[in-house]
Amino acid sequence: MLGAVMAILAGCGSKTVEPAEKATGEEVAWTVVAPIRIDSVRTADGGRSLVVDAEVPDGARECVRGLRGEVDTVEHGTVYVRVTYETPSLDRESGCTGTQRVAATVKLGEPLSSRTVMVNSLDVYTPAGATPPALRQCGENGCDPTPPRCTSSSYRQAVNDTDIPTHTSWEERGCDDTWLVLDLSTRMGPVCGDTADGCSSSNISQRWFYRAETSGWKPVATNGEAGCMGIHKVLPELPTRLCASLPRLDRD
Repeated sequence: MLGAVMAILAGCGSKTVEPAEKATGEEVAWTVVAPIRIDSVRTADGGRSLVVDAEVPDGARECVRGLRGEVDTVEHGTVYVRVTYETPSLDRESGCTGTQRVAATVKLGEPLSSRTVMVNSLDVYTPAGATPPALRQCGENGCDPTPPRCTSSSYRQAVNDTDIPTHTSWEERGCDDTWLVLDLSTRMGPVCGDTADGCSSSNISQRWFYRAETSGWKPVATNGEAGCMGIHKVLPELPTRLCASLPRLDRD
């Protein structure tokens, strides 16, 4: 449902303006909201403007008006941008159940240069590493992910990029310039206290193998067997020195 997934502008709530008319002749309120999704950001006018491509409601009647992009503030090397519009789509009877792509232009006081852009306190874009005029969208690990290294921060990035539950802990089992082996442990079951009080939970453990890429450690295989025999069936190129002494996974 479009109305259910539309993001109300963060930090501002919703703002109702003058009513429109439903197909039945009844009135429907127009509301100021943020776009459903930001698709891309690019520079224009020699870097003195930004063009924000966004997904907004669409339907047989007018579903979007007053599209507006503006700079909130500029600080710490980031331009904070706000994109809003008015829509009756929060009411399904408005008929605005489809989507369309629109472009909002944001005038800057000076060229963007090397600064990053944050749109509606959610999406972050950077000119670094992008092909002008496009900006590159930053990911969960920021705009400049940690290069793959045998360090705690690099292991955390590897865990974040693995399809596992949040709040998972890790133990490094082997690492070099190309390969990383981590044992990941996720506590499952109810949130409770002392096991003596009848509280029971368990650990789900997995062993993941990663290959170094430009953006960080990429998970390439998982195998829980001890030693090299199991992993070499699916990842024969893994150096023996990184798997020969692997123990069996601990399971609670």
